[in-house]
Amino acid sequence: MAAMTTVPSYTPSLWVRVCHALPRLDLTMQMKDNIFVPDSWEYQQTLLVLSSLSAIALVISLLVVLSFLIHYCCCHRGDRGEGSEEEEEDEDGSTGHGYSGKKGRGICCVTWVAVASVTLCCVAIGVGFYGNSEANDGMYQLTSSLLTANYTLASIDLLISDTISGLQLSISGPLTSMEELFTGSKPFLASTRNCRRLSENMIKLLSSISLARSNVDAGLWNDSSVSGASIIPLTPVPPSVAPTAVPGSSLMPNPFSPGWAANTLMVNEDYRWLSYVLLLLLDLIVCLFILLGLAKQARWLLILMTVLAWLALFLSWGSLGLETATVVALSDFCSDPNMFVLNSTQFNSGTSSDVLDYYLTCSRRMNSPFQQLLTQSQRALSNIHTQLSNLDRNALTQFPKAEKSLREVQQILNSTEGNFHQLVALLNCRGLNKDYIDSLKGLCYDGMEGLLYLSLYSFLSALAFTAILCSLPGAWRSFPSESEEYEDSDSESEDPFTSHQARRPQASGSQRGAMAPFYNYPGAGWTPPFSSAPPLPTPNVSSNGNPGYESLPLTDRQSPPPSYSPSMLTGYGGSQSHPNPAHSRNLYSR
Repeated sequence: MAAMTTVPSYTPSLWVRVCHALPRLDLTMQMKDNIFVPDSWEYQQTLLVLSSLSAIALVISLLVVLSFLIHYCCCHRGDRGEGSEEEEEDEDGSTGHGYSGKKGRGICCVTWVAVASVTLCCVAIGVGFYGNSEANDGMYQLTSSLLTANYTLASIDLLISDTISGLQLSISGPLTSMEELFTGSKPFLASTRNCRRLSENMIKLLSSISLARSNVDAGLWNDSSVSGASIIPLTPVPPSVAPTAVPGSSLMPNPFSPGWAANTLMVNEDYRWLSYVLLLLLDLIVCLFILLGLAKQARWLLILMTVLAWLALFLSWGSLGLETATVVALSDFCSDPNMFVLNSTQFNSGTSSDVLDYYLTCSRRMNSPFQQLLTQSQRALSNIHTQLSNLDRNALTQFPKAEKSLREVQQILNSTEGNFHQLVALLNCRGLNKDYIDSLKGLCYDGMEGLLYLSLYSFLSALAFTAILCSLPGAWRSFPSESEEYEDSDSESEDPFTSHQARRPQASGSQRGAMAPFYNYPGAGWTPPFSSAPPLPTPNVSSNGNPGYESLPLTDRQSPPPSYSPSMLTGYGGSQSHPNPAHSRNLYSR
């Protein structure tokens, strides 16, 4: 943690410190340190041990689900006989569905457990979508910072190569012509040769500036076909437009170059993001269709969703293991990233530790490792300007033919000076250090937070699917079987005018008694009103005083049938024309 005090713009987050403090055990259950060394087999063993915790949790989940399946398959076989004997008692206390007492409470409990598990799974899916988005944002910030740093390094290489090419072009072209013209004048010839010497010295100084990237092809330096007009100051372009690799300068990407790392991370992040989206959609589809199956009481749909729930359970615990190892490894890196960057980059590309430390820390008390080279190059460039100014004032009056060559040298030198000032600005540590800090913040802040949310999603979804697999067999028992559905459909087809509440007492047995006719009311013996229609036959009165419409054949009852209510008969009689309204009122007032 002391190494991070040299980077004032970055401090490890609380979650990084907590995860970094977790104990590490190898396969032999011995304590190991938590230094981030991904290539070490001992460090990889500690990550495997942490990932195996999710495998242990998966085994526990399987045992819990298996115990519930054994309970439903074996223990409830003996309850079928008792359930058939208690069925009538349960139906007596029911309110329409036959679910009451112990059986009804058990079915209700199982159903609500399934619904609560599905709700928990939906909450976990929401957490997963948020975590996936946060992790993607962190990786986007990381790759964007790496591309910006790669563009800075590419611009440095291009500026160096362009400056060297211009100086070599001036040496091989105009300065050589001027030496031939000033052969008879020793002072002018000495000034011209001094410009050549300073240009060659500046080429050597610029060639020694390296940030562990491939140098420019030497054939470009000696290309005489490059004109002086093409040597112009380079204008930086946005990183999104700039190439991710140095064009024409690198034979193959360096394993730890920012451009190669950014391209690799972008490809892997696309696959990771898509994989999590598909996993989240799978969990969401399973949860929604489980609710639909419970609502519709569709056995085939629940069986299909049970198979998918098993698959989602394995994927949830597996993703939790990968996320645990990734979170711990990322916390080890983010706790001290300078140590890993210094060691790995210096080992693979041979970059000086002073150069890396200057750009990683960017302290005001540190001097640039290129300060001396840049100062000497600036002095050489100033001396060349001085020599050319003297030749312009004194030599052109005596050698007018040297004016063209002198103007070409001055034009190349002006372009070289503009490129040199841009090079000095890009070699400052502030730009690259800002990209380094931004990449750390994207990876260790947003990326770490996203991975923690994804770990929470995997854990909650695994618990939810474990509860779903335990509760679905109990929910199946509440569904009516095919034989019960067939008997219910037969009983309903006997009399479509009979309601469900009226059919249930008839099926419960004769001891409940026949239901009294719904037309048994005190004013049943009313006289039909006067009308032109033929009179209705007088019904036979039974011993208990009820009209005996059921004893008449349907053809002798005329219309309307006796099963209609008295209010409907009143409406039928009231629809006729009555010459005496008072008589009609007397009839209805009886």
